[in-house]
Amino acid sequence: MPVLFVTKGTTLTTVHAKGRTPGVVPKSLERGADAAARALEVVLASLEDSKAEDIVTINIAGKSALGDYMVVVSGRSNRHVSAISDHLITDLKAEGLGSARVEGLDSGDWVLIDTGDIIIHVFRPEVREFYNIEKMWAAPDEEGTRH
Repeated sequence: MPVLFVTKGTTLTTVHAKGRTPGVVPKSLERGADAAARALEVVLASLEDSKAEDIVTINIAGKSALGDYMVVVSGRSNRHVSAISDHLITDLKAEGLGSARVEGLDSGDWVLIDTGDIIIHVFRPEVREFYNIEKMWAAPDEEGTRH
């Protein structure tokens, strides 16, 4: 059963590649059994650093072949959605997580970033409300749960 985590209001330490040799994967992100969880930490830190709003993480491991986690966030405007997405893509590359597949960056209404292990949806609030992805992917007993 997928687990819904809400990280809104949580302060996370931002992970940056300062002082690291480009192209070297940090020990904390080496591929292993919990690589997706470590990559999720990078994603959440980047989103917090970009002031993304209403961050929701859904564990889809074992429920979908799409990945292990789905992260849904909001930006205040088209520009904020694009800035959040650009910052996240840069941070993923800097942390040695490779190039993510990206859709929708030009419009800034809904950007989809697929790292392989994690699928990130960055929405404008109106678009997020319309598609309501959290409800579609969350377990029935957790629908609408926000902390």
